[in-house]
Amino acid sequence: MSEQEQQAILLCQKGNLEAFGELYDLYFNKIYRFVYYKTYHQETSQDITSETFLKALKAISQFNTKGSFQAWLFKIARNTVIDFYRTRKQTVNIEDVWELGASSDLAGELNNREQYQKIKQYMQGLTLEQREIITLRIWENLTYQEIAQIIGKNEGACKMIYSRTIKKVKEEMNPALFVLCLLMLR
Repeated sequence: MSEQEQQAILLCQKGNLEAFGELYDLYFNKIYRFVYYKTYHQETSQDITSETFLKALKAISQFNTKGSFQAWLFKIARNTVIDFYRTRKQTVNIEDVWELGASSDLAGELNNREQYQKIKQYMQGLTLEQREIITLRIWENLTYQEIAQIIGKNEGACKMIYSRTIKKVKEEMNPALFVLCLLMLR
């Protein structure tokens, strides 16, 4: 944790909630991307990300400054996504369907869409736990210790799940799709 981050947390815990803006700026994009790849819907991701930060702000006094703020925040985001799916039916916004738009390279877009669908379908074949660990490790570059805190497993189990999943992906996908898969997670 950086000195600036720690200072902002301490100020928030002492009642200076304006300091939370620094933490928000520091982590917004990471949390938004994490949520987006769990919902694949922009407005929903924005709402869940906002709710995550509101929950963090309300609970900042309970945060132990010896722990990882990043892991704590990702855990709040993860639980907020879980709550979202528990309480709401997944819907598709009709406007999102029509965002295909007129393009000069429709054939290229369709090919990219097909590749994306293949990767997405493969990724959906992995367990939620496998996808989370891969996403947090590759995309957010979190340590295994932080990942363990977020998903509630021990560090060794996270390492094993990650290595077995990567091995499985390498064996089952052609190399080009494997690289696309990893890039999709970034």
